[in-house]
Amino acid sequence: MLVRRIIQVLMVVAAFAVTSGAQEQPKKSIQHVPMKGTSAASGKEMYISYCAVCHGTDGKGNGPAAEALKTPPSDLTMLSKNSDGKYPALKVGSAIRGDAAVAAHGSKDMPVWGHLFRTISGGHESQVDQRVANLISYIKTLQAQ
Repeated sequence: MLVRRIIQVLMVVAAFAVTSGAQEQPKKSIQHVPMKGTSAASGKEMYISYCAVCHGTDGKGNGPAAEALKTPPSDLTMLSKNSDGKYPALKVGSAIRGDAAVAAHGSKDMPVWGHLFRTISGGHESQVDQRVANLISYIKTLQAQ
């Protein structure tokens, strides 16, 4: 009888240990913060401020927020290699502006930068064009050789 009681107690303890260890890990999330102003002339500054948090400073898609995203960020260093060795500047510009359908763009995880650039540029389309062009040029420097 005592042995049976000890076994029952051990089973309850074991069940508790298993269920307490199987608790879900907290989900990673991204904290949305206001967009800070950057120089329209510096593609690198814009990339570091707006893109690196997801794509990483090296462009490989390994930024600190990457793990919290439903869709992994693209490896921006492979854009040329994935386009027969030619940097797809028009495609990159369309993705940045929000003109092209990109799975992660426009969602709550990946903003459409064209709209945000218009906001911080006070609606001046020439400054938006400059921002997009300089960001395209900087991303080109990240391409794998």
